[in-house]
Amino acid sequence: MKRNSRFSLALHALAHLAALRPPRPLTSAEIGEHSGTNPVVVRRTLGMLKESGLVSSEKGHSGGWLLAKAAEEITLADVYAALGERFLRMDVDGEDNPPGCAIERALLGGVEAALADAEALLVERLGKTTLADILARIPQPASVIGIVVN
Repeated sequence: MKRNSRFSLALHALAHLAALRPPRPLTSAEIGEHSGTNPVVVRRTLGMLKESGLVSSEKGHSGGWLLAKAAEEITLADVYAALGERFLRMDVDGEDNPPGCAIERALLGGVEAALADAEALLVERLGKTTLADILARIPQPASVIGIVVN
């Protein structure tokens, strides 16, 4: 899985948290190690999920991140919304300055409208898939994930 987006990092972290048996907090360093990501990036990303009530955190020596809801209650749309990401958008040079050409403005407006419609369909579909659905696809979570379960 590509690690260059907050969405993929968030899903990876959530899957690790949900797969642990028995459940226990995971530190940002542990999650970062599994996802090949700096712990600071993990903290920032999971902080956004915490604000949305998807995860909680405990401070201290035995602290870390925990799911705040059951995996069956967390949809991919919940994660997507918590992160405020948008997958489908046009990359336009000089977005701060509207294009001077009427044709370019019309094209951008039409394409943006189509992308907004596609984005709405994407979010609807993400809302039909839970974290538990994703975990059900893992044949042996503990060995696949690489976490030692006591």
